[in-house]
Amino acid sequence: MEDFVFYNPTKIIFGKGKISELGNEVKQTSQKVLLVYGRGSIKKNGVYDQVVSSLRTAGIEFVELPGVKPNPVLSKVYEGIKLAKKEKADGIIAVGGGSTIDTVKTIAAGFYYDGDIWDAFTGNYEVKRSLPIYVVLTLSATGSEMNKGAVITNEGTRQKYAFVAPTSYPRVSIIDPSVQFSLPRIQTANGSADAISHVMELYFDGTSDVLIEDEISEGIIRTIIRSTDILMKEPDNYNAHANLAWSATLALNGITSTGRSGGDWSCHAIEHSISALYDIAHGSGLAIVTPAWMKYVHKEDIGKFARFAEKIFGVEESDEERAALEGIERLKNWFKSVRLPASLSDVGISSTEIDKIVDNAAMRTPFGTLKRLEREDIREILKLCV
Repeated sequence: MEDFVFYNPTKIIFGKGKISELGNEVKQTSQKVLLVYGRGSIKKNGVYDQVVSSLRTAGIEFVELPGVKPNPVLSKVYEGIKLAKKEKADGIIAVGGGSTIDTVKTIAAGFYYDGDIWDAFTGNYEVKRSLPIYVVLTLSATGSEMNKGAVITNEGTRQKYAFVAPTSYPRVSIIDPSVQFSLPRIQTANGSADAISHVMELYFDGTSDVLIEDEISEGIIRTIIRSTDILMKEPDNYNAHANLAWSATLALNGITSTGRSGGDWSCHAIEHSISALYDIAHGSGLAIVTPAWMKYVHKEDIGKFARFAEKIFGVEESDEERAALEGIERLKNWFKSVRLPASLSDVGISSTEIDKIVDNAAMRTPFGTLKRLEREDIREILKLCV
């Protein structure tokens, strides 16, 4: 286990009916906020009305920025920064999932920056100040409700990059699992794949002797799988949503990274190129890439992959190689069981597109910690995704 500092200032308010507490939380820092959300589902499931009611009761003024799309884009960020400055907002609220939250984090950082906020994603600007950020979570997947990172796609360059900053932690995030009852099953499945991948990017980073982190990580993955299986049959099961929601938050709030080397993140790097180019759901892309990456690199830490197979899927096999491969196959089959794609062809991407994806992903090579990946490694992994 490596030395670490663990810090997470986000306050979580969890449970049924808790959106009503939003206004009182926001008024601790802000009097006029930018309210950011997606394409209107919150107006159908009652979440919008709850948010607006709470803000009005607390006397908080707000101006709205709707229309955030999955795989959030830089142009919407620019629109939000311009609007927040024009309206002199002193706070910002995300109502949605990771796409909305990441958009809000970037707007919050760009509010105080006179240059192009894309500089934060390319390493040319260090974010040191942001508007106060508040979150009402409607889709559990990214963990962005309790971390300091954001991912945005630059449509002009087709780059999907991330930035992290201490000021990007939300002040308060409200998680009411009951608002996720109306989610289509595929969105729940995509969110689950995303959350599992977050845990695995850290679990398989090559750090040795992190027993407590391994146990926590395995428990989170098992809980996500069991909860998702229930929700595929019972989409309004509150306890399954609650366990899934909190697991997805814990997957990337820093607790699973303590004592580790920082994570591998190869699957995310490759998937970001796929979804930047083809705009597929992030979770679906990870369901395709993750088993392929595992198969390509498993011999780099065969014991850990065998442990994964045993702890997650109950594989009883004395031969570590066979155990590892069985665990990889069972993960792939589980993704299939919740109707996630298993190959690039399943999402309409042919093998002739591999060079295009490789070119995009290779702009930031090498990456990965368990195995450092170069251009040809990426190509071989993508061949396993066909």
